Amino acid sequence: MLEQTDIDKLRDSAVKPCDLMIGDKFCDSQNGETLDVVSPINGSLLTTIAAGTKDDANQAISAARAAFEDRRWCGQTPAARKNVLLAWADLIEVEALELTVLGVRDNGTEISMAIKAEVGSAVNTIRYYAEALDKVYGQIAPTDDDVLGLVHHEPVGVIGAIVPWNFPLMIGAWKLAPALAMGNSVVLKPSETASLSLLRICQLALDAGLPEGVLNVVSGRGDIVGEAISLSMDVDVIAFTGSGTTGRCLLENSARSNMKRCYLELGGKSPNVVFEDVENLSEAAKTSAAGIFRNSGQVCVAASRLVVQQSIHDEFVEELAKHAAAMKVGNPLEITTQSGAINNSGQLKQDLKFVEIAQAEGANLYQGGRQILQDTGGYYMEPTIFTNVKSEDSLARNEVFGPVLAVSAFEDEADATTIANSTDFGLAAGIWTADLSRAHRMVRSLRAGVVHVNTYGGTDITVPLGGVKQSGNGHDKSMHAFDKYCDLKTAWIKL
Repeated sequence: MLEQTDIDKLRDSAVKPCDLMIGDKFCDSQNGETLDVVSPINGSLLTTIAAGTKDDANQAISAARAAFEDRRWCGQTPAARKNVLLAWADLIEVEALELTVLGVRDNGTEISMAIKAEVGSAVNTIRYYAEALDKVYGQIAPTDDDVLGLVHHEPVGVIGAIVPWNFPLMIGAWKLAPALAMGNSVVLKPSETASLSLLRICQLALDAGLPEGVLNVVSGRGDIVGEAISLSMDVDVIAFTGSGTTGRCLLENSARSNMKRCYLELGGKSPNVVFEDVENLSEAAKTSAAGIFRNSGQVCVAASRLVVQQSIHDEFVEELAKHAAAMKVGNPLEITTQSGAINNSGQLKQDLKFVEIAQAEGANLYQGGRQILQDTGGYYMEPTIFTNVKSEDSLARNEVFGPVLAVSAFEDEADATTIANSTDFGLAAGIWTADLSRAHRMVRSLRAGVVHVNTYGGTDITVPLGGVKQSGNGHDKSMHAFDKYCDLKTAWIKL
């Protein structure tokens, strides 16, 4: 059970500067440069991380390639790989609280969420793929009697994993666990503004017995390290979560190099559609508020557009606003905090800029809209609600990635579908209705990779997460994630 006294013992602990992890060595970047790690809680300097160079990235890629080619990992039995991954999960679990506090100090997620969504999720994900790796079977083709056709699953080779700052452990594990379970080698590039906890669990992977060179970590700037990874002729797959702008760069770099496969989980502008027959309006409003304002809206599947039927519009918005106003925004290391800090000052400025744009375009600022708690030195913003948002408005079309909700009204089911599908994104959606037939119709008609019905959020590792349209391609989570990290090889044998 999470106790405030245990958190308080760790909240001011010194954090050592973090090195690169290449092979089995921890080292400075080749030019000795570092990046400051600033805590969003109070704007203080936590530590530094190595600012990797192009040469550092290429050295890590070479280490990963060597490890793959000599089969020190992929050549081990499934049982042996499973044992290493399970041992890794156990080591992470032992350090769960320390890792959670470290991550919260680094990225600002409220600790009540982070303990489950970060460390808890990472442990469960690694264990899931450890247990699943020996359940991936080949196939025998239905051929003539004089031929045997076999289909094998082979590891791809070297994976370049590029991970964002909002949930580094959770999203990092979504990529690392299935990639490693299939026998690949990995070069990981964590976010410039949230690397600390991810760097630590990668160190624990070596302690668990992962051979040197199989997992390498190069921290640093995306336009240097990320570009080097995506342009490398020796990286076979890119697995990325982040912005559409960066995703396009990765695709371009793939075309400029070896046409490596790029699996991209990009932005979202997810509609949360509430019909007048919603069974429990207050509960739906409370869940909807959490769906956009937890982690200060810094969630790729955040329910950032509320699409509510006109007949209950005013009542529902009033109820949601009441729940939003009651949420405690503040220091994410306090157990009672329900919405923590914005990850960095640049993101906070962007969130506030969207408030200005929405007002200029004629939306109604119903609640919030301001930076708060400036005296802490940290980055905090009120839960913000805009009504009268039109489908063509910037707030309805662009991902804010902050605690800003756009509310639109609809008349009937067809109108709701049109509004919900009116963006370039298609990552997630929500539906609230007591009509089972309508729920099924809406699931079919909404263009989204994940559709929540009479809830929002809470999916686990057993189901895939992936988007359509400009929300990306490929899937994290579930057995389907293995598809990104393996090749199909046919053996055609004349008998």
